[in-house]
Amino acid sequence: MMRSAKLACMPSYPLISITVAVLCLAGVRDAAAFDYADALDKAILFFEAQRSGKLPPGQRVTWRADSALSDGSASNVDLVGGYYDAGDNVKFGLPMAFTVTMLSWSVIEFGDTMPRGDDAEDAVRWGADYLLKAATATPGALYVQVADAYQDHRCWERPEDMDTPRSVYKVTPQSPGSDVAGETAAALAAASVVFRSRDPAYSSRLLRAAQEVFGFADRYRGAYSDSLSSVVCPFYCSYSGYQDELLWAAAWLQLASSQDVYMAYIRSNGHTLGAEQDDFTISWDDKRVATKILLSKMFLQKKVDGLNVYKAHADKYICSLVPGASGFQSQYTPGGLLFKESDSNMEYVTSTAFMLVTYAKYLSANGGAASCGSTTVTPSTLVSLAKKQVDYILGANPAGMSYMVGFGARYPRRVHHRGASMPSLRDRPARIGCDQGFRYLRSSEPDQNVLVGAVVGGPDQRDAYSDSRDNYAQAEPSTYTNAPLVGALAFFVAAGAPLHNK
Repeated sequence: MMRSAKLACMPSYPLISITVAVLCLAGVRDAAAFDYADALDKAILFFEAQRSGKLPPGQRVTWRADSALSDGSASNVDLVGGYYDAGDNVKFGLPMAFTVTMLSWSVIEFGDTMPRGDDAEDAVRWGADYLLKAATATPGALYVQVADAYQDHRCWERPEDMDTPRSVYKVTPQSPGSDVAGETAAALAAASVVFRSRDPAYSSRLLRAAQEVFGFADRYRGAYSDSLSSVVCPFYCSYSGYQDELLWAAAWLQLASSQDVYMAYIRSNGHTLGAEQDDFTISWDDKRVATKILLSKMFLQKKVDGLNVYKAHADKYICSLVPGASGFQSQYTPGGLLFKESDSNMEYVTSTAFMLVTYAKYLSANGGAASCGSTTVTPSTLVSLAKKQVDYILGANPAGMSYMVGFGARYPRRVHHRGASMPSLRDRPARIGCDQGFRYLRSSEPDQNVLVGAVVGGPDQRDAYSDSRDNYAQAEPSTYTNAPLVGALAFFVAAGAPLHNK
């Protein structure tokens, strides 16, 4: 899967000129590179394997079939569709909304370097359609989860077979959830930008819903972890609180609508919602860093005054990642992988890689750099660091193993994922019951279906990986791991220019 990157530093394709310029600065020109276009296609394909609901005629992951076609019906609402977030069959609203936000951001920034950009937009739309339903099904409420995770986890079932309760959960003025509502607003707003030119009517619907959900999130403040703790914790508790999601949503609404009211909100509330808090992690739970980088774009473009605080704190985040820079405090494995957590560490790696290339793009487009005390960190340094993380995922690591399923010759064969581990309906139409499925979980045999494009949780702090389905901390993939990787890979696809304009 290796090829030499031939990069023209004087491109004839203006839509990718900024990306190419940064890549040239980074010295990528003569370096051996993975087939990023192939990895990108696979990373997007993974989302088709995670689809819930009635699958479309163009479905490419053919071992999947329709599932959960009655979601919401017991409560007289239509909640069919959306994504299963990881290896189980629950639809969690907070990580799903974050997935849609990050997928949308990836398309907004790097869609013009995606050879199969329509597939990426389809992935955004599949999630946005569901969030639109969840936000508009019942006035004054937002549906945030389908299925009880505890009940779901008592079984190992294909999505097509599941018979565990599909209970629905919502936040309301009496049981608020500003975190999940704020993230949903951000996702709908970001998706509205994706479809602004392609489908203006749909874009307008998304934006209106985003504005309404944001108003709900801000007016009825509270964490959904408090309102729905018995069903969302410990799975997706909002450990960072809800303040970061309110500021994040306001930033996306400002970008999507250009309405002064959102910038006024940011200026008036930023200091109480985390604008001056330094945090060095970006995840489905914590959006503080991502918000600072997004708002830095407006500051760097000199479109909005008074946002210098966000640039300053975005720089601090960058400084924390760069070895040798003042403020450096990150941990890397001996093989060079950023290491944050023992459970699903790759979600932090992919989010960080996206932030690095996105911030590098913003800085490069405006002649800027990151300030780390007396040290200046250039965009090329950020790109080089991001490339090392992406290449590690794809196989440039001590194990010589790709942590993207289906990419390269050696990759995880026993993924913690129900549908991948079990025979498909096509191969075994008879139902496989709740307890019957556990033999597939515990089997040492390779997966029955290759979950192409899935990025697993990854190795430990010593670069060690155990290819065992029971090892969910290392072997489980997720949509929110893949979503930011889509953008990072698209950035590096520009190294394979020329590309056609879209």
